[in-house]
Amino acid sequence: MITCQEEEYVFTNGYVPEHLVGLMSAVSKGEPFLIEDHLNFVKDNWAILVGYPLDQHFSIERCEKVVKKVVERFRPEYLWLIAPEIPAPLLDTCRERETDRYYRLDLEQSNPKPSLQRIAEKASKELTVERTRSFSKDHEALIRELLKREKLSSRITALYRAMPEYLSHSQTACVLNARDKKGRLIAFYVLDLGAKKFTTYLLGSHSKKHYVPHASDLLFLKMIELSREHGKNEINLGLGVNEGIRRFKEKWGGAPSLPYEFCECYYGTTRTLSLIKAIEGKL
Repeated sequence: MITCQEEEYVFTNGYVPEHLVGLMSAVSKGEPFLIEDHLNFVKDNWAILVGYPLDQHFSIERCEKVVKKVVERFRPEYLWLIAPEIPAPLLDTCRERETDRYYRLDLEQSNPKPSLQRIAEKASKELTVERTRSFSKDHEALIRELLKREKLSSRITALYRAMPEYLSHSQTACVLNARDKKGRLIAFYVLDLGAKKFTTYLLGSHSKKHYVPHASDLLFLKMIELSREHGKNEINLGLGVNEGIRRFKEKWGGAPSLPYEFCECYYGTTRTLSLIKAIEGKL
């Protein structure tokens, strides 16, 4: 378990969403540890290693050494590693792999284009944006609608399903809601303001049943305003995920930054539940 001093260190030096201790603890149900300046989460027969060192001095050799320490200390059957690069020795045990990039918006170097401000202003005539820290049945309904129409990865689905518990415990999360004139929830964003240097965009959704054009653009603009109010220099927009999401983030000035590699490694002698299945079973 990490100490209060260590958690403050993570808070000050974190630079990817997975450095949010509260978020990762809520999603994984794991216990956080710091090993060689790397954040880890451990429970039962699995471990998650966030392979982005808090001092930002990544090397493939260092990553391999930390993996070895985590495996020796916790003896997991399953290891999830996210890192800029996967060490070659792990590839033999890798059962699942994913490649992407984090997107970030530099708030000091970019401002929304006038055309984007206009469409957000147009949407604001139909919608009211509110800030809250709670998750309601309205949000759950939009998530169900999203999961029915979109084929999302099991990890993204688990993130959405973890939101009610995460928001009930987090002191740094914020929900931006866009409601129409009838009070219906049209779209929402979930953000985390806990990292010292940046805002984290976690997830969002919008209604197709009660669709209002540019509701997501309005929320994006409000996210920028909120981040500036809190003195943030950037917004971590998460992963590219797919072409549509990448285009939307790039439209608002988001740019690809750190590379992202994910690998699930299996060390057990018998194939049981995968880590994601174990996590989903607890949500």
